[in-house]
Amino acid sequence: MSAFSKRIIYNLSKAYANQFGLAENHLLLRPAIAVTIVDFLLFKEYKKVISKFIFQEEEDKKLKYPDAELQLFFVELPKFKKTLAELESLSDKWIYFLKEAAKLDEIPAILGEVEEIEHALSIANQASMTEEELEAADRRSITLQDEKGRINYAKEEGRFEATLSMVTRLLKKRFGEIPEATSSQIANLDIEDLEGLAEDIFDFDSLEDLSGWLEERKRSSS
Repeated sequence: MSAFSKRIIYNLSKAYANQFGLAENHLLLRPAIAVTIVDFLLFKEYKKVISKFIFQEEEDKKLKYPDAELQLFFVELPKFKKTLAELESLSDKWIYFLKEAAKLDEIPAILGEVEEIEHALSIANQASMTEEELEAADRRSITLQDEKGRINYAKEEGRFEATLSMVTRLLKKRFGEIPEATSSQIANLDIEDLEGLAEDIFDFDSLEDLSGWLEERKRSSS
């Protein structure tokens, strides 16, 4: 066994054993799984890209240890030969990304379907940026977030104004002109309470009922 193989077993065992103290009851121990991704051929006689190892009886391979508490997964990148057009599963897309990330300036459409891969490529690209490029990327990110914030704010404002206009029309139809102080209270409601008022309007028999509803909301929010 090489130092590389020993280190994998050591780290897996350590991860499992380190649960003691957090879980003194052995039934609370969670399985430990080691995923090792290599850019060389580790098991040359084995053709599959992903291999999994668990405890099993040496002679009878069908007899496996009852609990798969320690599991080893290996991903051998050189064995992965699929092209972009051939990618099907989520694991296909991740393995392709891991193998080709260094060659990708932008995320292909089929990989962009997985948000985490797009984020991972962004991190990978940043790792090779100069200080000036990182600052420029940060400025672009801040500008983008600000623009998204403005759009979301505009949407919320539009939603509030439309609901307030509807509530005002409904109240005027039921009770006539609304006192300015009451209108001011309504305009100061948040969007959730305003939408709640729109649903409750037809339960009111008078402006006093409306005033009582507004006072109740005021007390509950204070």
